[in-house]
Amino acid sequence: MSIADESGGRSRQMRQKAQQLEQAAERANDPAERERLKEKARRLQEESKKTEQMGSGGIDPM
Repeated sequence: MSIADESGGRSRQMRQKAQQLEQAAERANDPAERERLKEKARRLQEESKKTEQMGSGGIDPM
């Protein structure tokens, strides 16, 4: 398995987790909890984009 494949899989997992967090945020009754979950989902989505770019050679990690 290549580095690109590994980072692509990791990126996909992060996006799925971010989507789960967004859904949990929609169901949350507490506004503070809802905001916390949305923020965590946003950070995961950003990280998945960075991981995907590094795996595709878009960003030089060094």
